[in-house]
Amino acid sequence: MYKFDEENLIKEIKERKAKRILLQLPEGLKKEASRLAKFIQDNTNSEVIIAGEPCWGACDIALDEARNLKADLIILYGHAPFMKIDFPILYVEVRYETNIEDLVKKSLKELKDYNRIALVCSVQHMHQLPIAEKILKEDNKEVFIPPKKGFAFYSGQVLGCEYNGLKVIKDKFDAILVIGNDFHALGAALAIPKPVILLDPFNREIHNMKEKRDKIIRQRIIAINKVKDARKIGIIIDNKPGQHFGSAYHIKNKLEKDDKEVTLIVMDEISNDKLINLYDIQAFIETACPRISTEDYARFSKPVINYREALVVINDLSFEELFEQGIV
Repeated sequence: MYKFDEENLIKEIKERKAKRILLQLPEGLKKEASRLAKFIQDNTNSEVIIAGEPCWGACDIALDEARNLKADLIILYGHAPFMKIDFPILYVEVRYETNIEDLVKKSLKELKDYNRIALVCSVQHMHQLPIAEKILKEDNKEVFIPPKKGFAFYSGQVLGCEYNGLKVIKDKFDAILVIGNDFHALGAALAIPKPVILLDPFNREIHNMKEKRDKIIRQRIIAINKVKDARKIGIIIDNKPGQHFGSAYHIKNKLEKDDKEVTLIVMDEISNDKLINLYDIQAFIETACPRISTEDYARFSKPVINYREALVVINDLSFEELFEQGIV
């Protein structure tokens, strides 16, 4: 059901005259990696090397690997352009082809109490946005497509870390309909304190995100309070080019004024196994992807919070302001 756009892929590679390519795919599409590598090699003069490390988003580009391998080009599948990178990158968006008309109509039951709807989607579903908009308007809904903001490449697009388009128009709508998956819908619910309905084309389901949002909020309050109580705190700086979401030094300086012992740590991949080895550090603040701390809450043995949550610890924000403005 995914459209991989192989014809344009080969055309782009030939035009760029790439001889060695690093092929990078997100985890859900890695099963296509060997097929695509063979297809590229059979139709071009290029050598293809598959990036085997996890790829968590358009921010997670395998630049070090590409440079070490002396590649001419990175092909990043499944994502739209995210930021300016000093390396040749070909972004190949993947569209998920399925009929969603019945699902949009099914979502109207969850949206019956709301007349003004913000409509967004992940990049795989950009082509389905007009379909949903048309059906919502036929039900006399006022529909708002958020403008392109921040890291979003398209109007109406949301990413795991990017909901600024919704935030700038949040006074215009009563509820949000997200076409995509649980990850993006939960992100919207954590970013905007309004009802969020997920239209999931993969599982053919409709979900209200309120229960999951409330659970995450409770977890975040506990984690933030634990970091407040910690004496030794590690601030994690991510080495990935697209994952610098806050100033580690601003947090460090404020914590040290409060007599906290602070250690700066750099990592490519934040995992519990790595944090456990830093046994004398009681809690962590990660200034990389804002979703790491929320999505992996149960996996961490010690409290981990993101940059915006750390603003509560240093009294730059109140809990109320954090949840009103958004955790992400």
